Amino acid sequence: MIKVENLYNTFGHIETAKNIYCHFEQKKVTCILGGSGSGKSTLLKQMVGLGKPTSGKIIFDGQDITTLNRKDMYKLRKKMGMLFQGSALFNSLNIYENVAFPLREHTDLSDNVINTIIKIKLEMVGLRGVEHLMPSQLSGGMTKRVGLARAIVMDPKVVFYDEPTSGLDPIAAGVIDKLIKDLNLKLGVTSIVVSHDVDAALKIADKIIILFYGDIIAEGTPEEIRNSDDPKVIQFINGSPDGPIPFKMTDKDFIEDILDEKI
Repeated sequence: MIKVENLYNTFGHIETAKNIYCHFEQKKVTCILGGSGSGKSTLLKQMVGLGKPTSGKIIFDGQDITTLNRKDMYKLRKKMGMLFQGSALFNSLNIYENVAFPLREHTDLSDNVINTIIKIKLEMVGLRGVEHLMPSQLSGGMTKRVGLARAIVMDPKVVFYDEPTSGLDPIAAGVIDKLIKDLNLKLGVTSIVVSHDVDAALKIADKIIILFYGDIIAEGTPEEIRNSDDPKVIQFINGSPDGPIPFKMTDKDFIEDILDEKI
């Protein structure tokens, strides 16, 4: 569904992608793991067309999105769904209007048809009967599920998840993880999940990609990742503070690097 080929990206002298080459298989769940600053979010943004790499290609459904103009990119995004880390709901709209927003913006469907679609999508994420509520009246886990209902309301080919369980308690996080896998099977979508949650990734992913400062250090099935003999992979999946991956990049270091580059 998506091919990333020879992707290279820099911010000043900081390399966030070093000739990355990877594929995201159709109708599969792929989890992108990595520590803070490893390049996960940058890769995700570029796959949805929110930024262009320094060089390389991103082939989405046969089209190189790095060459598309804004109009064509907007058209292509109708094939994408996105669950943002903070859900990104409109606080001034109720749940019904939040989920209906993409349909009203991008289709000419009648209100009756939209109403039916909204009920189906909310039912799929286990939120029947909340249409009249406001986002402020829902828990964090419920707002995530509303965001997921909105992400799938246009029946996209690919759904992107940016830290989908961030800030949730273990039970709510487990519900989201199960929904990701269930919706992948029921809808036949391609799911790409950016996460820090190693345990969840090992449960729901068909394939896992681990990034380390712009490089792919491991790629394979959960079983292959579990059985890896790479010291970096072992340290990462075990969450060990000691090992070949140093914990040395502090916020102060990062800011000084950026300031030095600007000067």
